[in-house]
Amino acid sequence: MRSVQTRMVWSYLLLIVLVVSVLGAAFAALMWNYYYGSAKSSVEQRVETAISLHNRSLSSQTLQDQADYLLNYMVESGTTRIQLLNSNGEIRIDSDGFSPNIRYSTGDVKTAMNGYKGSWTGEDPYFGERVISVTVPLWNEARVVSMLRYTSSIERVDNMVQKIIQMATIVGFAVVLLFLGLSIVLAQRIVKPIQELTRVARYMAEGDWTRRASKRGDDEIGQLAETFNVMVSELNKREKLKNDFISSISHELRTPLTSIKGWSETLKESEPTDDDEEVKLGLSIISKETERLSGLVEDLLDFSKLSERKMELHTEMLDLNGPVKETVHQLAVREEGTKVRLLATLESSPILVQGDANRLKQVIINLIDNAFKFTAAGGTVRVTTAVSAEGAVVTVTDTGSGITEEDLPFVMDKFYKSSNSYGGSGLGLAICKEIVELHGGEITINSERGIGTTVKVMLPILCKTEASD
Repeated sequence: MRSVQTRMVWSYLLLIVLVVSVLGAAFAALMWNYYYGSAKSSVEQRVETAISLHNRSLSSQTLQDQADYLLNYMVESGTTRIQLLNSNGEIRIDSDGFSPNIRYSTGDVKTAMNGYKGSWTGEDPYFGERVISVTVPLWNEARVVSMLRYTSSIERVDNMVQKIIQMATIVGFAVVLLFLGLSIVLAQRIVKPIQELTRVARYMAEGDWTRRASKRGDDEIGQLAETFNVMVSELNKREKLKNDFISSISHELRTPLTSIKGWSETLKESEPTDDDEEVKLGLSIISKETERLSGLVEDLLDFSKLSERKMELHTEMLDLNGPVKETVHQLAVREEGTKVRLLATLESSPILVQGDANRLKQVIINLIDNAFKFTAAGGTVRVTTAVSAEGAVVTVTDTGSGITEEDLPFVMDKFYKSSNSYGGSGLGLAICKEIVELHGGEITINSERGIGTTVKVMLPILCKTEASD
């Protein structure tokens, strides 16, 4: 299979050969018409001048008298030969004073025999040189009695035209060779970046993801190289995300499975008379670890939907206070086990938003759950709703351990775990961020180590006009 460079060079070459051939043919035709047309016009002009001067004298004479008249009054110095022919095309006399036994049957003579002026270009059959000849009939009353034939050699014209055509041919070949070289250079400039992209892609196929294509300009090839590099970067991120996913999930699944397996074997081997407290403890751990596994699986399912852009929101107009209030009541039971107070301050008037109530509850549950995890006994988790210039705002504030400055920019990245992490998939905040953004909102986190964390969820609010509609 021929390469792109070869096809491009052949295409450019065929195009320039076609253009040069057309232009060369047009130039040759122009030169041909110019030089040969000028020579023919010159001879015709001489013929017309001679006829206008001598036609009356010649028409009233006999053929012999016409011959004498031609020699005495019509012979001119120069390269033009004058011949007097009888009505059959035989030479009676020429300008040199000879009357060779020659009979012409060229096109100009045949035309003159029929009573019209004729012209012809070709090799004289008797003198062996290329000439232009013009023949006019001489009338006596109603018949052609003789003919005047003017001939002029065109050997010099042939030489001139031949030199011009040769020069044009040389120039044409030079132009073709020049454009052939330019097409090769141009094809190399176009193909070389593509070859580099191919080479980088081959390295990537072999597992080397560190390669990048060089951007050589801002044209389409440069944009292709830039797009390719962006694609490689995205693939690198996805590869890292996949590796982090496997590493994180493997670890997170192993821990509860180990606990469940250990306690299930312990309970299996225990006697019915064993201490009920140990059985209760084992069943409690199994229940908690099972719930933890269930949460991991739910996070993975949500993450899969978000990654594939398949998560659907069943939105409706709702009062944001509703999902927040339900969630606070649902998680209030954790106060007794954690010794952390859960307080809620809700906007007195309805906060109308367009959203999916279940998904918004999922976000709020995740934020409150994180606040409980990182807040020590005696601390406080406060949930508030309000309306601000940004829209509807849900704020979750805790008095927990806070987040370090190093971890804060990355806590909403997929699978990221801070230094004081309590386990988990590392997907909770990332999923919250995706859900909020699907609602057209924004989530921000402010935290100070040892003081606490504040998470704000801002959603577009429906104005009164939209609500009434």
